[in-house]
Amino acid sequence: MIHLNIGSNLNSIHGSRFNNINIAINLLIESKIKINKISNFYETPSYPNQSFPNFLNVGLIINYKNDYFDLFKKIKLIEKKLGRIKAKKNDPRIIDIDIIDFKNEIKNTKELILPHPKCHLRNFVLYPILQIDPNWVHPILKKNTQYLINNLSQKSRIEITRLQKNVNIKI
Repeated sequence: MIHLNIGSNLNSIHGSRFNNINIAINLLIESKIKINKISNFYETPSYPNQSFPNFLNVGLIINYKNDYFDLFKKIKLIEKKLGRIKAKKNDPRIIDIDIIDFKNEIKNTKELILPHPKCHLRNFVLYPILQIDPNWVHPILKKNTQYLINNLSQKSRIEITRLQKNVNIKI
């Protein structure tokens, strides 16, 4: 199983943060990436600088026949197509697509670390996974999603909102 997380906290020429995420998912589909499940949208304050605009995030479960590095390259092209500009770490961005878990593989390369090195600490990653794959277990920590959520700070557990809005994709 492959988990992705897509986030946006800036509007773009494509429209709102919701539009950015919808377009990114449609570009994944056009890139021959099979989407199995998508979470609701979740909104969180920007981290660590909460004066930046709030983030929207969704979690996805996908199927992909090629290796993780090929998927990584496709994701970077999609981010570029949507107008992502590499800025300082944690600065606002139009789109951010992360590979959270690629078939339980453990990798540490210059370009990519799998599973995502901070996924177990991020409410905007864990809550969408809990919604779409409640039995997921972190490949290194060997802990399930609920356990990881329970270990977040109380602040982190309450500052996330599950929106009653879903992704609009072309099938």
